[in-house]
Amino acid sequence: MKRSLLYYAAAAAACLLASLANAAAPTVRNGGGEDIILQGFHWNSSRNSPQKWYEVLTRMAPAIGQDGFSKIWLPPPWTDQSSWSDPAKGTSGGGEGYFWHDFDKNSQYGTDAQLKQAVAALTSAGVQAVYDVVPNHKNDKLPATLVRWPRGYKLWRDDCTAPAQCDEGDPFMNGLADLNTASPEVSPRFMQEFRNLRDNYAAKGLRFDFVRGYTPERVDLWMKDFNDQAFCVGELWKSPGEYPATDWRNQASWQDALKDWADRSHCAVFDFALKERLQNGGVADWRHGLNGNPEAAWRQTAVTFVDNHDTGYSPGQYGGQHHWALPDPLRNLAYTYILLSPGTPTVYWPDMYDWGRGDLIRKLIKLRKDAGIKADSPIRFQAQYSGLVAATEGSRQQVLLALDSDLSKVPEGFTPVLDADGQRIRVWLAAPATPGAATTLHCDNVRPGPGQAVFAVGAPLALGAWDPAHAIALQPGTQNRWSGTVSLATQQSIEWKCLIRSLSNVNEVYWQGDPNNRVVPGATAESVGSF
Repeated sequence: MKRSLLYYAAAAAACLLASLANAAAPTVRNGGGEDIILQGFHWNSSRNSPQKWYEVLTRMAPAIGQDGFSKIWLPPPWTDQSSWSDPAKGTSGGGEGYFWHDFDKNSQYGTDAQLKQAVAALTSAGVQAVYDVVPNHKNDKLPATLVRWPRGYKLWRDDCTAPAQCDEGDPFMNGLADLNTASPEVSPRFMQEFRNLRDNYAAKGLRFDFVRGYTPERVDLWMKDFNDQAFCVGELWKSPGEYPATDWRNQASWQDALKDWADRSHCAVFDFALKERLQNGGVADWRHGLNGNPEAAWRQTAVTFVDNHDTGYSPGQYGGQHHWALPDPLRNLAYTYILLSPGTPTVYWPDMYDWGRGDLIRKLIKLRKDAGIKADSPIRFQAQYSGLVAATEGSRQQVLLALDSDLSKVPEGFTPVLDADGQRIRVWLAAPATPGAATTLHCDNVRPGPGQAVFAVGAPLALGAWDPAHAIALQPGTQNRWSGTVSLATQQSIEWKCLIRSLSNVNEVYWQGDPNNRVVPGATAESVGSF
């Protein structure tokens, strides 16, 4: 029987998805996992007045360092004289560096000398420069002086009679002004410019814009030449549905596409899986970002953010781009989450310095650093509560956060450190927890009545901190035994009990009699209670 191409494509996709699920840990250039990044511009920064933006950065450099940022994402440094407007949408732009035409550093953000002065001031403040670079396209409407790439076969994608033969990676938009990064003339010229940024403009990392039109393997090649140990991050803003039906990513998750790019480039990647949940899910769904992945190897690839110059609003003309802006009531919650959870967090300049969130963000940065939270830190989500409840294990302290949650009882040993937004944000600290071990709890001789079920409740947060409303549900087995498995901290004796609870009234509870059940997770894998 003949099989269609779509059948074989689906089979290949299934195999690739399975291999991703079991893929070896990627080696990622994420700066060591302890960075906190400031996006050092917004959409209208190139139009800042009366000071040029590089002058603003020079003036602000000491404060940026004192506020706890270790890296700053700088705008594209190349000359851009483009200009456009869309009266129907009330938007405009040009000069931001994303439709550049020359590697000259005299840009709308300031002069070459002002750029060098800004990065010198930032470096003195302990803040490393990461440059936004745009390899996939350039403005072909203006003459270039330092970058002379005449139109010709295999230099420009839209001049190719067969684009697939002279382009690589996902096509860039409609191919307009799309450079062929695989060309033996184009790729080395970018490599030379990246070295120039490293050697003469203090670049310690690169942010790769809109990673279409060039492959992750090309990025890996460039980074090996630039500095194989330097920081790099890619912007893969593409939903699964945007891929062709024959592409495996069309049926994949946001996470899987990001994991694939990071694994092939050996760079970090912006966590658009989390951004999608911020935009379209409830607070409880935020745990499904790449930074919440159960595997530490994938958490460390995630560069988290709330908004940026494209997705969010900007001060100034038309409010900037705001293509996918997070609603204001969620912004403080979102910053609390990204700064107190795994991944490498990025803070958007207007939120920090223009719109009054700086005090909260400073507190969160200090909490992150004091606790020792890193990009790959373990995180445990407690889904039995409303909103988002999670415990992040820093190297020095454990951070418990509750966002829009009904968490009411907190285990002993936790000290409250932050209460904000009318208790929509609550944070506690405790000594680091020991690693978790899967422990199966059994309740014997249980005969729940109609409309009732069996639960386990106990001292740890994972068992509801003795709050019957947030006990964990057990499943019926044979001979009146109900069971459930939960991860509990090892090397300590834990007390717990069985209970029968009404499904319609959480206050209608029947407890197992004394004494409490005890278990030492790790030393034993099971514990039994009985009515």
